[in-house]
Order: sequence, then structure tokens, then C-alpha cells
Amino acid sequence: MPDDFVIARNPEADSTLPYLLRIPLGPRGIVLKARDTWPRTSKVYCHRAEGWPADPDIVERVPVRSCVRRGPAIDLVLDRGRENRSQVVFTRLKGGREAVFWQTARTAKQARPKVVVPGGRAQGLVRPTIVVDSGEKYAYRFGRHQVEVVRRRLPAGDYGIELDGRIVAGVERKSLADLAGSLTSGRLGYALAELAAMPRAAVVVEDRYSRVFALEHVRPSAVADRLAEAQVRWPGVPIVFCETRQLAEDWTYRFLAAAYVELSGQALTTGLPATLPEAGELPPREASTAQIRAWALSVGLQVSDRGRLRPEIVVKYDAAHRSPPR
Repeated sequence: MPDDFVIARNPEADSTLPYLLRIPLGPRGIVLKARDTWPRTSKVYCHRAEGWPADPDIVERVPVRSCVRRGPAIDLVLDRGRENRSQVVFTRLKGGREAVFWQTARTAKQARPKVVVPGGRAQGLVRPTIVVDSGEKYAYRFGRHQVEVVRRRLPAGDYGIELDGRIVAGVERKSLADLAGSLTSGRLGYALAELAAMPRAAVVVEDRYSRVFALEHVRPSAVADRLAEAQVRWPGVPIVFCETRQLAEDWTYRFLAAAYVELSGQALTTGLPATLPEAGELPPREASTAQIRAWALSVGLQVSDRGRLRPEIVVKYDAAHRSPPR
């Protein structure tokens, strides 16, 4: 379970980064120096720290709901109502110098690092090569995009993109009739299992979801139920309805291009967080007045229903919860 996110003052008096961030990633957390206590108006520049001080001057300590590394980023969700969602992004600048930025959805144009919704082409790709499965009939040509298309057998899906000679993302194309048939026969389950083995994968449907309930020769509710079951069983492979073939082709290109940029960034920054110093364990959080009052009542001590507690009650609570010497 994640522990607390902690902001402390940087003990290095001459540093231009006056704060330390303790991010609860891994068994003992990692430490970064930071320019500010939250990315409110712009991204906050961060840098690796020497370590977590033995006696930190804590500015803020907040419980964490979730702290997960996804590619070159760490998604951090704090357990509070406002200023609770942020992302720490590891990247490399020109020349290979590492850089770390702390951002929120407000201070970044996109949630995923280095991913821009492609127009003519995706940012970071000069001319991507999309692999089309040799068995795909009436394949997308991607004529409106600056891509190269090659045909060969794919391990899964109808369209894929390579990184370092390996297919890292794939898309399975379905018409609505094909989707309904593969759901009712069980074939889609096997296809989803194969797609789930890829780092990134999806199924794109050339129709609207509402058209599921206009299907003939099959019970629409049964198709909808199996569709929902498939998404629950394979949550890492989204099934996306794109209304028309043209929109489905465009979405397929954008998905593959974004996956390529995301996974390329992950490959470039692999191991960076692991090189940061560990923060160590945090001391227990101080008990609140409500917790001490509840404990006192449970052991038969008389306390008031509200207001400050008598000092001897706090002393008894501390004595009862003090860890025994090792």
C-alpha cells in the first residue's frame, strides 16, 4: 500500500530548488528536489536529490491513494479534495541530459508524456511504419497520413507498429457484424487474449455503440452483455466505437503513433527512477484528537465530548502506543 507524499524544505541553503519531494514509489520511496510545492500555474522543474534528511523540516504531509509508474511517468493521486492529481515525468533533453518535471492536467497540454494528438503526423515520428497483417482484406491505406505501410503476418491484430524490431502495439479492426459474430461464437475472447500480451493494444469498431441494439438475427442484449464481459476480463484492451470506417482508420493511426511515442519515451528513460536515492521509512503519523478520545473511551478513561484533551490523557495514549525497545 502507498504511504504518504511528503514535502520538506531542502537543507541545501544555496540551492535554487528549495523543496524536497518524497514520492512513495517502491519499498522506501524516492527523493527529488523541486522548485515549488505544487504545479499550480506551470510545470515544476525537479532534480535528483542527495537523499532524505534525517530530521526533515516538513512543509506538508498528505496520504496517497495511488502512486504508479506508467512508462516514463509516475501518476500520483493524493487523498484530498483539491490539488490531488499530478504526474512526475522523466525525460531526456537534447544532448541526453535527464530532466524531471512535475505537472498537472492544467499545466500540461497532454496527460501522457511526449504525446501530442497527431495532425498530419505524430510528434516525434518522422515517417512511422505501420505493419498490416497479410491476411487483412480491404485494409486501411492511411493515405491521409505520412506513414509507410508494409504487409506481413502479425502475431495478433490487423495493424501494428514496431519498436526495435518488435511489434509493441496492435489494433484489431471489426465491423459491427463481425464484432457481434465473434462475441457470440467466443472467437473475440481468444483474439483479446493475444492482444493483451502486447504492451499496448485495442479493438476498433467501424460503427456506433447504439447500433448494437439494432442488430438482426442475434439478441442485442446478449451482444451488449458479452461486450461488457470482454472489457471486464481484458481491461487493458479497450474496444472503441468510431462510427465510420474513415474515423476508425484515423483512430487506428493515432493510437499506434501515440503508443510508439509513449513506449519510445519509456525505453529512453528506463532505469532513471531506480537511480534516485531512497527516502527510507516515515515515522508514524501523529494521532488526531478524535483518535485519542476514541482510544480513551475504549479503555474506560473519562474524557469530554469536545474540546482539548487533558495532558495526562495524551501521555497515557503515547505510553500505550509506544513501540517496545528491540
